[in-house]
Amino acid sequence: MSRPGQGVMMPVNGLGFPPQNVARVVVWEWLNEHSRWRPYTATVCHHIENVLKEDARGSVVLGQVDTQLVPYIIDLQSMHQFRQDTGTMRPVRRNFYDPSSAPGKGIVWEWENDGGAWTAYDMDICITIQNAYEKQHPWLDLSSLGFCYLIYFNSMSQMNRQTRRRRRLRRRLDLAYPLTVGSIPKSQSWPVGASSGQPCSCQQCLLVNSTRAASNAILASQRRKAPPAAPPPPPPGGPPGALAVRPSATFAGAALWAAPAAGPAEPAQPPGASPRSPSAPGGGGGGGGAPTPGQNNLNRPGPQRATGVSARASIPPGVPALPVKNLNGTGPVPPALAGMTGILLCAAGLPVCLTRAPKPILHPPPVSKSDVKPVPGVPGVCRKTKKKHLKKSKNPEDVVRRYMQKVKNPPDEDCTICMERLVTASGYEGVLRHKGVRPELVGRLGRCGHMYHLLCLVAMYSNGNKDGSLQCPTCKAIYGEKTGTQPPGKMQFHLIPHSLPGFADTQTIRIVYDIPTGIQGPEHPNPGKKFTARGFPRHCYLPNNEKGRKVLRLLITAWERRLIFTIGTSNTTGESDTVVWNEIHHKTEFGSNLTGHGYPDASYLDNVLAELTAQGVSEAAAKA
Repeated sequence: MSRPGQGVMMPVNGLGFPPQNVARVVVWEWLNEHSRWRPYTATVCHHIENVLKEDARGSVVLGQVDTQLVPYIIDLQSMHQFRQDTGTMRPVRRNFYDPSSAPGKGIVWEWENDGGAWTAYDMDICITIQNAYEKQHPWLDLSSLGFCYLIYFNSMSQMNRQTRRRRRLRRRLDLAYPLTVGSIPKSQSWPVGASSGQPCSCQQCLLVNSTRAASNAILASQRRKAPPAAPPPPPPGGPPGALAVRPSATFAGAALWAAPAAGPAEPAQPPGASPRSPSAPGGGGGGGGAPTPGQNNLNRPGPQRATGVSARASIPPGVPALPVKNLNGTGPVPPALAGMTGILLCAAGLPVCLTRAPKPILHPPPVSKSDVKPVPGVPGVCRKTKKKHLKKSKNPEDVVRRYMQKVKNPPDEDCTICMERLVTASGYEGVLRHKGVRPELVGRLGRCGHMYHLLCLVAMYSNGNKDGSLQCPTCKAIYGEKTGTQPPGKMQFHLIPHSLPGFADTQTIRIVYDIPTGIQGPEHPNPGKKFTARGFPRHCYLPNNEKGRKVLRLLITAWERRLIFTIGTSNTTGESDTVVWNEIHHKTEFGSNLTGHGYPDASYLDNVLAELTAQGVSEAAAKA
């Protein structure tokens, strides 16, 4: 099957535009660490287009329309996405497609990952799948797009041609992507201030203009690729603690002037960045992978040599500095934005007046063994999981029939598993053969009432963990006790005599997870193959109050059901066959909240209780 035409990219100062008077669907995309362009959602694209119409030289705050994208800002002039808490930059682009294609109709094709969450395909793959679906092809080979997968429309599944592993896929309707006609006016350079030519002195303009200047300088230095210049001689009389830094090999020809530790390294991916994580752009800064083409590698500066000089020496005229006096929350600029701007300014050779860069406080002060106490109301201090800690069921038909009621006269609606009408035979007819399960039989799940072909549910159960539980594919209601694929390991928990930010009068519950490397079992992606376990033991924190202890008790239940971790692909490094978090978020930052995985966070305990409930772990379920 031929590949559909790609959207035409016609850059003007980074902004593409369609030919005059030709209607096109606009899809904004960002470049991930694997050099693949990932689409923003239709809602986010509408927001970007609205901002673009008002100010083609402005910035787009993505968190205004998607709470999962709160740290991200798009600078429309440099066409880069910035992550505010880490300073990570990723290229973005504005791509165009035919209005009759999948994005123009609001059709999204998604595949189910190891954690049970749905991930959208890249836009060109989505369009290819939709074209084949509309032509009623029974299957589609994605090898022409560089992927060794086969798509089967009858079973709505994706199969890896090498491993033969299958995953579910689905087609859903969403908001159509924005439509544009004609060209976008050419963007102009950034204004430096009012008619007098002097820059505005307000803190917001200083921050924004500094960031934009840094971005433009970085891009210009990359294009020039000039050899590094010799380091300038240190001027006399510098204040204590100031540094002169030799130019970085990454930014040739630009001298880096900064105060001590003004450029923090990119932190590792925070735990639980999911399935948000497939959807949250640039979540981990690429981890330890190779630098993405066209992306600044701020985490790997060249060799540096420090001597005492003035931090304000050789400040170019007209370039605004960033007057941040204190990064503990009392300065004029928020610490996250200040940290990001400090990285960009230092990397581009621009002046920065940061006195100290924010660093996450991951661990509490040392605690003696005598100060470590058991958690009140929670028996024991340790839980272990074993390799065969699974409740196996009898057979798929018995499990499905246990939770379903037969429907004699089904409505003329789609079965959302096989996408065939309920009044016709299941799409798995001829694929699966089970005695007593005829392809036309339809059943209704007891609590939620959603209806499916019995054969479809048998197929879904057979492709899962086969633990005796069933999860409704529509509303995610869980029937029975759901278990996961977490490898063997140990969970410890105890009290330490320190308080979390926001819980000054409360001691802290510390949880320590430890999972060693091992061999994958039959329930894992690649049975018999070795898996890695990076970053263990992992420390997590809860306040020692009533709700915190409730969360701990439910986390112990989730651990015993093997739901905390799974084996999959790391969102940080792209490494496959490694232990990753499994959709139950934890707080791994003890004394700060620079990464979003620390305290204070007033809604965290309620959020994690909701996540546990979604996995079938709740006090009500335990009592049932």
